[in-house]
Amino acid sequence: MTSQTSTPAPHGGRGPAALVLEDGRIHRGTAFGATGTALGEAVFTTAMSGYQETMTDPSYHRQIVVTTAPQIGNTGWNDEDGESLLDGDDRGGRIWVSGLVIRDLSRRASNFRARRTLEDEMIAQDAIGIADIDTRSVVRHIRELGAMKAGIFSGADLTDDESMIATVRAQESMAGASLSEEVTTDKPYVVEPEDGQARYSVAALDLGIKSNTPRLLAERGVRVHVIPASSTLSDILDLDVDGVFLSNGPGDPATAGAAVHLTKEVLSQGIPFFGICFGNQILGRALGLETYKMRFGHRGTNIPVVEKATGNVAITSQNHGFALRDPETESWETPWGAATVTHVCANDGTVEGVALTDGSAFSVQYHPEAAAGPRDATDLFDRFVSLLGSSDAGSADTRKGAL
Repeated sequence: MTSQTSTPAPHGGRGPAALVLEDGRIHRGTAFGATGTALGEAVFTTAMSGYQETMTDPSYHRQIVVTTAPQIGNTGWNDEDGESLLDGDDRGGRIWVSGLVIRDLSRRASNFRARRTLEDEMIAQDAIGIADIDTRSVVRHIRELGAMKAGIFSGADLTDDESMIATVRAQESMAGASLSEEVTTDKPYVVEPEDGQARYSVAALDLGIKSNTPRLLAERGVRVHVIPASSTLSDILDLDVDGVFLSNGPGDPATAGAAVHLTKEVLSQGIPFFGICFGNQILGRALGLETYKMRFGHRGTNIPVVEKATGNVAITSQNHGFALRDPETESWETPWGAATVTHVCANDGTVEGVALTDGSAFSVQYHPEAAAGPRDATDLFDRFVSLLGSSDAGSADTRKGAL
């Protein structure tokens, strides 16, 4: 569990709270939202806006997010910007972060779309936060020592330092964590094109999908079948789709053996393939690359990525703590033909995209659907739709016959 014994903060005032890190460092602050214990991996995001989208992104499951933006909560909470389902719809979005660490909680919400305050929503969803923290100090510490286990303690759970440190250290590490089954949809559902006319159809494997992804595909005339992470190739072929999409999601890609196996089967069928974030790591592993845990990862809406073929730079939204290990050669052979690295991070050279050179399968480490973030990379959805319409994509009936 990432949050335990959560209760609403007392009315009329906020009590003390503590952010406790695995190495024994403790930052004292003020509780907001629900009170209790929140456990997870301490990470930071450099985004200056979009905290609602961040908090409702399933990729942040089991992570305590430290914001570098100094004030949080000034735009409140609306019913449109959630990136996950809540009670069967996207009304505001389910909060997936384990806890939120901020410098300054805005005293009021000021936005024409706001329906309630950030704290109101956190109390309603039993989400735990801590404010009045020197977040600059926390971020510098994480950058120097790496993302680490952490906990927020408030209310009756704010006990002696030794007990809180022991609780933090006893939790499961993110390395080796298999989390897709905890965030995936319970049952398949369909997102239809806005005009009701579907040019193509896609099976989207939900490893922690954000709501804006099927929405952007639907805007391009694609019927999107969002399916559970446990789905098989037979489930996909039964849908008679034109392509397969692998979503973002939390956890260690080294544990995602079933998704890697499914990806290999999809590639063997010649089905057009597109993956983002976790899906990029899954495709990379299917193509023979290794993954590793990054020191502190990439999280924010301002990360530059270079497309190797053109030299073009896109400013991207990212959220990942694992990455593909750079191959020894620029291209390499796979059972489905040659593969290559297509994109790299301009900041540190991290692999940001891979593809089969024949164009039938590609993926990127960042979030072209943004939400929040820049829209520099939305053309990747157009590229995928073009791939769906290619004459050599083959038919579902042909693929079924090949089984």
